[in-house]
Amino acid sequence: MTTQARPTPFYHFYAVLAALATPLAWRRVRAKLTAEGIAPDRQGERMGRATRARPEGQLFWFHAASVGESVSALALIEKVLELAPGAHALVTTGTAGSAQVLAGRLPKRAIHQFAPLDTGRALRRFFRHWRPDAGIFVESELWPQMIVRARASGMRLALVNARLSKSSLKNWRRFDGTFRFLLGQFTLVRTQDRATLEALHELGADRQSVAQGPNLKAMIAPPPVDAATLAELRAAFDGPFWAAAATHPGEEAEVLRAHLAARTALPGLRLLLIPRHPDRAGEIAALVRAEGLSLAQRSAGEAPAGAEVYLADTLGEMGLWYSLAPLAFLGGSFATVGGHTPYEPACFATPILHGPHYENFSEVYASFDASGAALQVADAQELGREVVRLLSDPGALALMAQEAGVLSRGHGTELSHVAEDLLQALVPGTLPERPGLG
Repeated sequence: MTTQARPTPFYHFYAVLAALATPLAWRRVRAKLTAEGIAPDRQGERMGRATRARPEGQLFWFHAASVGESVSALALIEKVLELAPGAHALVTTGTAGSAQVLAGRLPKRAIHQFAPLDTGRALRRFFRHWRPDAGIFVESELWPQMIVRARASGMRLALVNARLSKSSLKNWRRFDGTFRFLLGQFTLVRTQDRATLEALHELGADRQSVAQGPNLKAMIAPPPVDAATLAELRAAFDGPFWAAAATHPGEEAEVLRAHLAARTALPGLRLLLIPRHPDRAGEIAALVRAEGLSLAQRSAGEAPAGAEVYLADTLGEMGLWYSLAPLAFLGGSFATVGGHTPYEPACFATPILHGPHYENFSEVYASFDASGAALQVADAQELGREVVRLLSDPGALALMAQEAGVLSRGHGTELSHVAEDLLQALVPGTLPERPGLG
């Protein structure tokens, strides 16, 4: 992709504004990380102060926003390191939750650091210490100064699994020159869906360097599961139950309404409730108790046996919950947040119910719904009905599980091609030439 020679006036304005806002931004970030239990030395990573030494040899830098984006990149990181056995990976994210999840899932030769703030001082420290050989940005994490300073340091950049929502497209239309300037810093861009590809073309992206790629979320490795813990939980959930996962504010009330309705047809039905953000556990627990339901909380070490609702308010255990659940409603789809990827529950052949709001994954859900791996419900009333129907029909549930499992497999060749494309484009000569790259 051809880089625009000069930054736009809006980019310069943004850089000045970012510099002025740095003290306030740093105070807020530090307070949030402190509240989340992050040690002071690791907090300093947000200002570019490294807490690890740079490994010798090639270093590939992967940058993702949060838990979902970083987890979706894990299989790609592993494949890149497999193809470049002497290299290491640096993975940067911006949230405490992502750090906690990655701590147990990063491959060998990979390091996690919190991403530097998008300000000159932090970025200078970061690049001076780490000196990456190439940078790979995941999805829509486009911090202007980070991108421009990374490219100015001499490294080549790629944007993979790119996604541009309708709201983001609307915003970037107002600053299309700046968007083209930023996108022009990338040597290679691969989108996760056709809609994003068309949006980038509309904004003036170079058609030779931007193409649709496979969705990395379809290639995620199953989260780890502790077999002994799973066996204990299966013994505790000895009657009918279902799960509601990745729920957002407002959705728990709908889920509880559906659950209470379903209990009239299935007495003794229990609910495994897994909020997207565990720090909301207090308000969710209050909602559950207000409905007259008994509650046990995972974070408090309370046993689920006997509780009508088990609140799984922890991070890093999604593999456990999807292995356990016979059926899961996937949140972010009643609330207008655009949905969450169904590929993670599909890794465990978990049948999926979802609401009508899945704009961020429209092509993915179309595939899941068409195959029978997932089913859309309009509201709490329909959700309750489908929970009863499916839990009462093991054959229908088994067919959904089978289709979910099929959709989660068979992406190994695509993953290899993505990793090879990256290495050929960003670090030429790392691999033997393969025809058809670009």
